[in-house]
Amino acid sequence: MSTTWSIDILQQLWQLATELHQDQTYGGAQKGQRWAYISHIGSVTFEVLNALQQDPDLDAHLCISCAILHDTIEDTSFEYRDVADRFGVAVAKGVDALSKNPAIKDRSAQMQDSLRRIQAQPREIGIVKLADRISNLKKPPYYWNLTKKQFYRDEAIVILETLGSCSAYMRDRLAAKIKRYEKN
Repeated sequence: MSTTWSIDILQQLWQLATELHQDQTYGGAQKGQRWAYISHIGSVTFEVLNALQQDPDLDAHLCISCAILHDTIEDTSFEYRDVADRFGVAVAKGVDALSKNPAIKDRSAQMQDSLRRIQAQPREIGIVKLADRISNLKKPPYYWNLTKKQFYRDEAIVILETLGSCSAYMRDRLAAKIKRYEKN
């Protein structure tokens, strides 16, 4: 595997993600707080960069590319063929597996479907999903009720159980984040 990546491609990926997510925000822990969505993309990418330091056998290019693009198919007008044309089929397959299928209406069924598709990909894609949930398990948005918080925690446990074998380091990070999240 390659533990290197091209800074030029990384900058292309980041610019694209910034453009695609430019008008998107998400809620913070305090009332009225909104964050630019690109900060989430950065957080997932930082988690992946850290995981790459722990495991030199990972394909760094695939892992970083999918981290930066992980929400593009799901949340923007950028489609599978756009990812494939610009960044290759392996990256497109990874990003697609990380995306919820909008034809599936039940949230739990969507997650199970995505996890099955992630498991069919190289383990780098599982690491991106672990990084995604690690970065999302901060203090929940102020408007989430207890039921929503518990559902999100339970979903994190399913992700941990399903994908934890992709990386011992990321498994342990997610387990620790779940424990801290339970106190929020």
